[in-house]
Amino acid sequence: MKKFIIDQAFWDLFPDACVGVLVLDNVNENKELSQQEATEIKALLDDANKGAKKYLVSDVISENPVVKVWREAYQKFPTKKGARCSIENLLKRVLHDNPVGSILPSIDITNAISLKYALPIGAEDLSKFEGDLHLGEMTGDEPFLPHGSDKEEPPIKGEIAYRDDAGVVCRCLNWRDGQRTEITDSTNQEFIAMECMEPERREDLEAALSELASLMTKYLDAKVVRKEILTANSPQVDLG
Repeated sequence: MKKFIIDQAFWDLFPDACVGVLVLDNVNENKELSQQEATEIKALLDDANKGAKKYLVSDVISENPVVKVWREAYQKFPTKKGARCSIENLLKRVLHDNPVGSILPSIDITNAISLKYALPIGAEDLSKFEGDLHLGEMTGDEPFLPHGSDKEEPPIKGEIAYRDDAGVVCRCLNWRDGQRTEITDSTNQEFIAMECMEPERREDLEAALSELASLMTKYLDAKVVRKEILTANSPQVDLG
């Protein structure tokens, strides 16, 4: 059975972090939603865009506490120049009155929860993982083809990233996904991760994980296989 394992190198840098994990089966990415369901999902995203303004106490994106914590985290390991946490990219759009728009139902739901709780969320096609998934330090020679690119961009030596036996899955912790494991219309098994660096926000993480699980079940017929929060004392989980 495949596992998700957070390596000691991650905990050495972030001993108080916690990572929420959601494993879903039977996800119907191609589901034809009713008009009512589509309207409800749109309202979720609209409300999340509006509500996220509460996290933006400064017009300078890096000065906002939920962004600052990730800027500081990224300074603890080598990163590609300009790499930023995914939640910063979403909040930047809200800050500049360019709300996060609709893409696909599952992405809209995920973005809505990410904005509502100001937590980064990444989703991957679990069926495309080769061997166990790890979050840890890279050697620098792991293959990685970024989403939307035709050029390989391997990680930097010492970079913290997600990887399996075939290469990197997501670079710079939660910055950029690869093509090999990205969600598509044919995806029905999903691995979702939410990282939280602030132990005092553990309840936010738990709430976000539960709400996302509920919405994916309600709108996309998903079956929740695993819903766990990993810590330094409990660093791995079965994905089956």
